[in-house]
Amino acid sequence: MKKIILLSYLFLLFASISCHKEIPSEKGGIDIISNIYFGASKGLNQLQSFHLSKINYSRDSIVELVPDFTFPEINKQVYFIKDSLYFPLETENNTLVFSEISKKQKPNLIWNKKDGAIFSKEEIPYYRNRRNLSDTVLFKKKYKRFEINSPWNYTRFYVYPTDTILPYSLYKHAEKDYRGRLERIDSYNKETDIFVTLQLIPRKNWDDSAKELFDFNHFVKNRKSE
Repeated sequence: MKKIILLSYLFLLFASISCHKEIPSEKGGIDIISNIYFGASKGLNQLQSFHLSKINYSRDSIVELVPDFTFPEINKQVYFIKDSLYFPLETENNTLVFSEISKKQKPNLIWNKKDGAIFSKEEIPYYRNRRNLSDTVLFKKKYKRFEINSPWNYTRFYVYPTDTILPYSLYKHAEKDYRGRLERIDSYNKETDIFVTLQLIPRKNWDDSAKELFDFNHFVKNRKSE
């Protein structure tokens, strides 16, 4: 009887661990968009929207397109990112071989990148003072929520429960705690009366220019293996 109870306990423990196993996404894209509302206490009419970054990934290789704020259809910068390093690329060159880039360029640490998607090892300010909120539904998706009320800002965080992880996250430590993906941050600055939303929007498809780069590198890799 004791053996049966022990086996049952081990099975439940294994099942619990398996349910929370993280599954890396193989390929896809991520759009990072910010909306800024000025004079928010008087209404949400003064709005500026910014497409901060278009991330495209194939396993652990990332091609990031950074749109021009004035002309969003034009990419002002393109980066190749792998592990903790990034390399600026020519915006119009779609015949670059990823394996050769690190041999020709000096690598840069992603923690030092200042535009597009910002990579940070820092924790959310006042994270230990957070307060959990009830779940909510936005855009037909159910989110876990928590808030942080500091002397200067009031911020709400929205976490989508999922085992699928992406190669980019806003705050990895919060995602681990809430077993999901942080997809939205709403923040109100009490001093400047500015309300800012930051959204991480996953998608299945690559941008056209990134697709050309990935397809070309897939072709080169297959040709070398023949």
